[in-house]
Amino acid sequence: MVHDTPSTPDFFARHRELLDRAVAGTANREYWSPYPESPSNSVYGGEAPKQGETTLREQLGKAFVLEGHPHSGTVNPGEVSPYGLALDVDYPRLTPDEAIAATTAGIGPWRAAGPDTRAGVAAEILARINAASFEIAHAVQHTTGQAFVMAFQAGGPHAQERGLEAVAYAWAEQKRHPAAARWSKPQRKGEPLALDKKFTPVGRGPALLIACNTFPTWNGYPGLFASLVTGNPVIVKPHPGAVLPLAISVRIAREVLTEAGFDPNLVLLVAEGPEDRIASVLAVRPEVRIIDFTGSTEFGDWLEDNARQAVVYTEKAGLNTVVLDSTDDYQGLLRNLAFSLSLYSGQMCTTPQNLLIPRDGFTTDQGVRSAAEFAGDLGGALDKLLGDPARAAATLGVIVNEGVHERLAQAAKVGRTVRRSTSIEDPDHPEAAVRTPLVALLDAEADDQTYTREWFGPVSFVIGTDSTAHSLRIFRDTVREHGALTAAVHSTSEDVLAEAELAALEAGVHLSENLTGGVFVNQSAAFSDFHGSAANPAASATLSDPAFVTGRFATLQSRRPARRPEVGDV
Repeated sequence: MVHDTPSTPDFFARHRELLDRAVAGTANREYWSPYPESPSNSVYGGEAPKQGETTLREQLGKAFVLEGHPHSGTVNPGEVSPYGLALDVDYPRLTPDEAIAATTAGIGPWRAAGPDTRAGVAAEILARINAASFEIAHAVQHTTGQAFVMAFQAGGPHAQERGLEAVAYAWAEQKRHPAAARWSKPQRKGEPLALDKKFTPVGRGPALLIACNTFPTWNGYPGLFASLVTGNPVIVKPHPGAVLPLAISVRIAREVLTEAGFDPNLVLLVAEGPEDRIASVLAVRPEVRIIDFTGSTEFGDWLEDNARQAVVYTEKAGLNTVVLDSTDDYQGLLRNLAFSLSLYSGQMCTTPQNLLIPRDGFTTDQGVRSAAEFAGDLGGALDKLLGDPARAAATLGVIVNEGVHERLAQAAKVGRTVRRSTSIEDPDHPEAAVRTPLVALLDAEADDQTYTREWFGPVSFVIGTDSTAHSLRIFRDTVREHGALTAAVHSTSEDVLAEAELAALEAGVHLSENLTGGVFVNQSAAFSDFHGSAANPAASATLSDPAFVTGRFATLQSRRPARRPEVGDV
C-alpha cells in the first residue's frame, strides 16, 4: 500500500532531467555516460574506496540483512571467492509459494502509481546503487573473479547504465499513448458521438530474474528495471556463486521502495543452495509472467520451451567469430585481438572464439601471413601483453569455476596448440587460479565438430579456410545455426566489408569492423551499442530496445460517454 504523506519524496521530479536525457540517448545513439566509470577518489570521494571495501567485509561470515524481507529460515549458497576470501554469507530462504504471495501483495498501488512515479523510483535506486559502487565492485570481484577495475566498471557504472537504459525504454514506451483522450465522431444530424477514454499501462505480472555467475549486475539490471518500471514485481534469483552483488542491489531497491511509500516486497531476493533447483520450479509457476535469464544454452532453451505462461528473455551462448581478410595495421590488429581474448580470461559472452583466415594467408602491411603464421604472431602478442604478472592478473582476472578448467584441459587435446594456456601468479592473490588464453590451429573442413561448439573461457581457434568467401560462408552458417553475440571482420576492401555486413545481417548478429585501437569487440556501450539479438539462437532479446520492454506490459483502456457541460460549469 502507498503511504501518501507529505514526507514522501518526489523521486520523479528529482530525476526528471536524467530520465529525459536517457530517453534522448536511446534515440541519438551517441556517447553518453551518466555514471563515471573511473574508480577514482576525485570522482567518488576520498573515503569511498575504503568505505566500500569495509562495508563489504562487514557483511561476510554472517546473515545478510534485508529489513522486513520475508523468510522461512536461511540458506548459505556456498559462495567462494576465486581470490581466496571466505564469504560464508547466509541469505533469507523463501519457498516459491512464499515468494509469490509476498511479491504480489503490492502490485495494485505500484500499478496505480503510473509510469512517471515508477521511473523516478527506479532512477533513485540506480543513484544509490551508484553511490555503493565500491561495495558492489568488491562483491563482484569476489564472486566472479573479475579483477577489481573491471569489477568496478562492468559491475558498477556500466551495469548501472544498462539499467538506466532499460528504465528509459520502459518509461518512454508506456508514455507513447496519452493517459486520457476525448473521442468525438461527427454525426450527420445531432450532436457528435463522444467518449472519454483512459489508457493505463498494466504490468504483465510477477517477473523472475535468473542471473548468471560472471556478470550478475551487468546482465541482471536491465531485466530488473525493465520489469519494475513497467509495473511488475521482481523475484531476483541469483546464481549460487554470485549472490552478494545482487543481494546488495535488492537491499537498496527495497530501501527506496519503502521511502517512496511502496511495498518493499516488490523486489525480493530468492537465494538457493548449490543443490537447489528453485529457478526451474518458479519458472513454470502460472503466476510468473516474465522471465529474464542469462546463462547456459541448455537451460535457456529449456525455459523457452517450458515456461509457456511467461514472456522469456534469454541471453545464452554462441560462436563469436572474427573474419580475417586483410589489414593495413597488422600490429594494431594483433594487440586488439590479444586484449579481446585475454580480458577476464575469455569468460565473457562476447569474447571471440573462432578466428577464420584463409589457410594460405591474408594480406597485411607486413606481408602475407598464413593461418599458421598468424596464429604464431597472435601467440606472441599474447605473450607480450601478459608478460608482466601484475599487469596480466589485472587483465585476466581469475578462472571462475571448475567447468572452465575442464574446457581448457579438453582444448589442449584438439587441433594443434600454438599457444598453450599457462598459469600466472597474482602477486596480491597467490592462491588465485589465473590462466592465460590457449590458441589452437584448426582446419575448417577437418575440425568442424570442434569449432561448432562453444568453449567458454580462454580458448580460441585460428581456423584455416579455403578463402575469404569460404570464411564468410562458415561465419554466416555457423552463427545462423548456433548463434553468436558478437562478430568482427578485418579487411581493407570495401567490397569484402559489404559482403561481411550482408553475412552478419543474414546471420542476425552485430558486427564490428577493423578494430585495431582502443575499442574491442567484446565491449559494448549502453545508449549506443545493442547487445544480443533475437535474430540468432544465442539470445531472444536485445539489451536494450523497445521489444525488450513492450512485452512486459499491456495498455488497457476504459471508456464512457463524455459528460456534457452543465450550465454554470467553468
